[in-house]
Amino acid sequence: MWTRKELKDRAKAVLKGNYWKAFLISLVIYLAGGEGGGGGSSGRSSYNNYRNSGGPMPFDLPTFFAIFGVMVILIILSLIVLRIFLGYSLEVGGRRYFIKSARYEDSSGCFKYAFDRENYMGIIKAMLLRGVQNFLWYLLLIIPGIIKSYEYSMAPYILAENPNIGAQEAIKLSRDMTEGHKLDMFVLDLSFIGWYLLGALFFGIGVIFVTPYANATKAELYMVLRQGPMEEAA
Repeated sequence: MWTRKELKDRAKAVLKGNYWKAFLISLVIYLAGGEGGGGGSSGRSSYNNYRNSGGPMPFDLPTFFAIFGVMVILIILSLIVLRIFLGYSLEVGGRRYFIKSARYEDSSGCFKYAFDRENYMGIIKAMLLRGVQNFLWYLLLIIPGIIKSYEYSMAPYILAENPNIGAQEAIKLSRDMTEGHKLDMFVLDLSFIGWYLLGALFFGIGVIFVTPYANATKAELYMVLRQGPMEEAA
């Protein structure tokens, strides 16, 4: 049985003298997730000022919103495509780095490994199936979606070691590995909230400096959970 303190102590030992490389890898993992967003009212304000000035209208509101809607859809689709064909392999390569670091093995070439021709499509198929299944659970209800996200959370680590294990097998192994551990995994994530809040005080930028610690800890968790299911699969 594992404890949060044991995992975090081992993660700190791994990061000692190796933090900045882990930070860069964590940044890649974060960016590979395709998260982002933003907005504002400046466009609406400029539009109203122009209209009130008495100048000619370049186009009507329905046309504006139609174009805006198409642009939003295209941006979303572009992010999805990038997430699938670039982000998935970047994430798996990053997870491989933290697994190698946890074993104190040579961690060079982890991203190349994930993009190698013999590994690439196996990673894409498995990660895509994981993403679709998790999305469908979230459509059903939020709580089941959260539970399933923990259930499938070991799949990227499994693929980091066995990229051609198969989509269904990777997900099945992840379910087996997390059986009886999901609540503890949730509490483990909660234990980082203090660090994230502290990082948020620095205009939110400090949050990204916590991610190497969290990623190293989760790699240590994987090393514990893989004992049994992964060895049986091998």
